[in-house]
Amino acid sequence: MASGVTVTEDVITVFKEMKVRKAQVNEEEKRRRKKAVLFCMSEDKKHIVLEEGREILLGDVGETVDDPYLHFVKMLPTDDCRYALYDATYETKETKKEDLVFIFWAPESAPLKSKMIYASSKGAIKRTFSGIKHEWQVNGFEDIKDRRTLAEKLGGSSVITLEGSPL
Repeated sequence: MASGVTVTEDVITVFKEMKVRKAQVNEEEKRRRKKAVLFCMSEDKKHIVLEEGREILLGDVGETVDDPYLHFVKMLPTDDCRYALYDATYETKETKKEDLVFIFWAPESAPLKSKMIYASSKGAIKRTFSGIKHEWQVNGFEDIKDRRTLAEKLGGSSVITLEGSPL
């Protein structure tokens, strides 16, 4: 069931910026690149928008953010739904990889109305995020706090590190 909710231009721009990694970027551009972003419903529930102040920049990693994955998990609200894009850096036995993960956060404690609007609007944001290989619906902190769960989504048992840390 479609909700009629639309995705704002800002969301599309952020997705394109995260998806396209320019090889020739200077250090400042690299620092401003987004590692993780949260998206929410607008006040009138008609648009999917960037959630103000809910992002991790690559420049924050190692400076103000020690573990980007744990920092991302802590950004998720305990009592409401969100969509998120997480730029996972991981290593398999064969190679190093970076992949975007689309996360639909719908905790048990979120109001039913919120779960319904986010679930029915997921198609709109997914159509915007073309080419995403990994999608993950998460229903509580128990499901997301262990980085092994994300590693499993990315490549099963072949993943040996996530964000530079061994599993």
